[in-house]
Amino acid sequence: MSGLSNKRIIVGITGGIAAYKSAEIIRRLQDHGAEIRVVMTPGAEEFVRPLTMQALSGHPVHTGLLDETAEAGMGHIELARWADLLLIAPATADFVANMVHGRADSLLGAIYLATSAITAVAPAMNQAMWAHPATIANIAVLQQRGVVTIGPDAGSQACGDVGPGRMEPPDSIVEQATRFFSNRLLEGKRVVITAGPTREALDPVRYISNHSSGKMGYALAAAAADAGAKVTLVSGPVAMPAPERCQLISVMSAEQMLEAAISAGAGADFFIAAAAVADYRATTIAEQKIKHQGTTMSITLTKNPDIVSAVSSAYPDCYVVGFAAESSDVEQYAKDKLQSKNLNAIIANDISRSDIGFNSDENEVHWIDAESSTLFDKRSKTQLARDLIAHMAAVYSVQD
Repeated sequence: MSGLSNKRIIVGITGGIAAYKSAEIIRRLQDHGAEIRVVMTPGAEEFVRPLTMQALSGHPVHTGLLDETAEAGMGHIELARWADLLLIAPATADFVANMVHGRADSLLGAIYLATSAITAVAPAMNQAMWAHPATIANIAVLQQRGVVTIGPDAGSQACGDVGPGRMEPPDSIVEQATRFFSNRLLEGKRVVITAGPTREALDPVRYISNHSSGKMGYALAAAAADAGAKVTLVSGPVAMPAPERCQLISVMSAEQMLEAAISAGAGADFFIAAAAVADYRATTIAEQKIKHQGTTMSITLTKNPDIVSAVSSAYPDCYVVGFAAESSDVEQYAKDKLQSKNLNAIIANDISRSDIGFNSDENEVHWIDAESSTLFDKRSKTQLARDLIAHMAAVYSVQD
């Protein structure tokens, strides 16, 4: 079965002469079993008719930023959430520049900003434009953000020039798209991931918790599922739906998370502890709402169980990965936890930085195991999760 079977792909078409090749890309993606939606910029409509793309894709072509037929008129959000892959082919120099600067003045630009899907561009432009320092810098920025560049090809161009800049052939683009979903690095493996915060009740209405959004754990669950694993996600309370193809076990407290993790961990090949578990809980939970009594109040706290250590001890054959969210001496604290908790690896990040970590869509981490320390520099949590899952699978295969 093709790696594109049942995958949902947005083909974004921008205003260049290579837009006529997009029809062939759509047809070949469908041959591989993909479901297609087409988004065209106003410039693209000057080169090819939307009706052509509608006939090929079997669905109306999206062109306007606001869609009155979509939920609340926010068609770009619905499309952004729908896609597994955003493939922009052709991607003109102008549109690449707009992506770098986060311009959302077109439907396609807004989808790019809103999606967590894999994003790839197939550049198509004059050879001098491709070689210009501005374009070179723009492509470098996109690649640093996790956008995949397909091509460009070299040869004769519509303007008569010869050189690099023309769009890759449709077959080559589709082959690259297939690779995004064909790694299956964890095919047949069972992965358990904890995510989000825990809430430790003080009384029926109050609790102790933290700022974890669960984004990193949920991204890891989605990436593991895409790599072919059977994924169980044990999650504290978050404001996100569970990733597709993942079994969700919802919990509230650390003790509930421990019970669920131990149960789900039986027979698991990998356990990734991405949850931000509260270190302490109230020794006694008040049965009624605590009333105001003076200017101060004392609460006795009891240390919560160490979930990742418990799993590591219970299942010595499981490959256990911890997380270390630290605000200082990040690597050293992580290495200490690696040994004290008997982990196979630990992922460390600096929560003192406002641009990464809790509630951010981006992160920067160190993967640390007994043999090495690897830096994954700042990128989207979606892309980081894919990179971490690939790295984990590679390290595991060497040690296995």
